[in-house]
Amino acid sequence: MLWPFGSTWRPVRQRRRDTVDLRWLSARTWTRRWYPQGVDLGEWQGRRTLAVSWFRQELSGVHLASRVAFVDLERSRHLDILLAIVDDEGELQPAPIHAGGLAWFDDRLFVAATGRGIWEFDLSDIREVRGALAHRLAGSRRRGGRSTALVAVRTRVHPVALRCSYLGRVYDHDGAPLRRVLIGEHRTDGTGRIGEFAIPDGPDGGFVEEDRFSPGITHMQGAVRAGDRYFVSQSDHLRPGTLWSGSRDSLERDRVPLPVGCEDLALDFDARLLWSLGEHPWRRVVRGIPFARLGIR
Repeated sequence: MLWPFGSTWRPVRQRRRDTVDLRWLSARTWTRRWYPQGVDLGEWQGRRTLAVSWFRQELSGVHLASRVAFVDLERSRHLDILLAIVDDEGELQPAPIHAGGLAWFDDRLFVAATGRGIWEFDLSDIREVRGALAHRLAGSRRRGGRSTALVAVRTRVHPVALRCSYLGRVYDHDGAPLRRVLIGEHRTDGTGRIGEFAIPDGPDGGFVEEDRFSPGITHMQGAVRAGDRYFVSQSDHLRPGTLWSGSRDSLERDRVPLPVGCEDLALDFDARLLWSLGEHPWRRVVRGIPFARLGIR
């Protein structure tokens, strides 16, 4: 499970307007079959890594599969890992979830499964599959070839009394990560709620709700918290997204725009960047916005 070298599928790092932009040098730029959604940071094989979730769908909109691309932020290379579940017969099946948000804690990857809680995947037990199974878990109908794929298998489903459209991390005032997440709802009428939950400590624990509020923002796509300051992303079709920031009860529009078709958010205190991404074909970018532009000390 080494990073692929010389891959034409690697993202390309660019500097633009004081931001750090990662763009895909491949069909991922324009495909209508795979869409990027969630983002978070962690460590993979000893390297600081950005995780970007994607879901695959038929052109009719039926979900087929999901994967996570692990991007080496120093080398701009990436590794794909498919998400899978085990069915009643013990066979691996693709995880057909929207994957609208990620929260990465050590070997535990939590993924938002819209309307079906939070799904947990074990990154310490990555499996290698080949041939027809690899194609099937990727949502492909291809039968031939010698394809190989890496797979993370779901270990638990965590019920949460929210729609679970997205998922974000929580940090204290000094940038230390807390074992908490924000889980929120994407709604078109401004009734979407954001809840803060402590993550399960053991194999039998569940998400414990600590707080819940409704900021009255339509089309929310992601949320994170640093100290008492919240950041919420709001999409606006084919126009740049809006970043809302402030205290729990007084979120205001930030003057810094988000990518067109913005999705999830992730705080990066090592590089001092707020990461977001755009999902629309030909406009896809994973963008890091410097803390200095956001007034984060």
